[in-house]
Amino acid sequence: MTSLSEAAISVLATNDATRKCQLTRALAEDWRQGRITAIGDCPPPARPARPARPELLPPREMPKRAYGGDKGRIGLLHALAHIELNAIDLAWDIVARFPQDAMPKAFYDDWVQVALDEAVHFEMLADLLAQLGAAYGDLPAHDGLWQAAEKTADDLAARLVVVPMTLEARGLDTTPSTMVKLAANGDTLTPPALRVIYEDEITHVAAGVRWFTHLAEARGQDSKALYQSLLTARFPGGLKSPFNHDARAQAGFARDWYEPMATR
Repeated sequence: MTSLSEAAISVLATNDATRKCQLTRALAEDWRQGRITAIGDCPPPARPARPARPELLPPREMPKRAYGGDKGRIGLLHALAHIELNAIDLAWDIVARFPQDAMPKAFYDDWVQVALDEAVHFEMLADLLAQLGAAYGDLPAHDGLWQAAEKTADDLAARLVVVPMTLEARGLDTTPSTMVKLAANGDTLTPPALRVIYEDEITHVAAGVRWFTHLAEARGQDSKALYQSLLTARFPGGLKSPFNHDARAQAGFARDWYEPMATR
């Protein structure tokens, strides 16, 4: 690869989930070792390549997930694996989507690391599914995450608000209680994987906050006001409470930014 944007597009064009993870690992190492140095300006596809399975449905058409037992655990792990696979593509997309903003190298360092983290997460979840005799693609999944990407493809600030600062931040709010419930039901394997994902998500949200603030300042705009206006415009459903204020604080996410945006 001659540029990072070219590398990003090669991942986005890969439909096999296992190969997508392998390629992400290799290209992240190439970037870290300086074998790729140029950012480049190769426009990414509107949508990433996807495997033939799972079937993608609108969120409202998703069947209700079973709870309890192996069936419930498979459903949870499959849903999480789908999120992580999308997250790999979201990270590479942000690398290539917005060259007009001329972000510093540290921005690209962060999002290549995010892509690598998401690949590790997917592999962990795929391994847990395999231990239960299941695989990614066995169940339908929804397309809501990439719809969020499409709605923010015109503005890096909006992408940062909706993806790391809203969707990933929501994971900080909900994951701890999920881990507690799983442990209470005797699941000793899933909570440790969720702990890894949770701790990495704090750094991902932090990257979102950091680069959103950088971008707002570069545009001469007040960071909090811009965040709240973009959230209202691009995520009209508002935020759901309760919030994990401690984890959000670790990510540098000020409470007075997001708390007023809660719908309940």
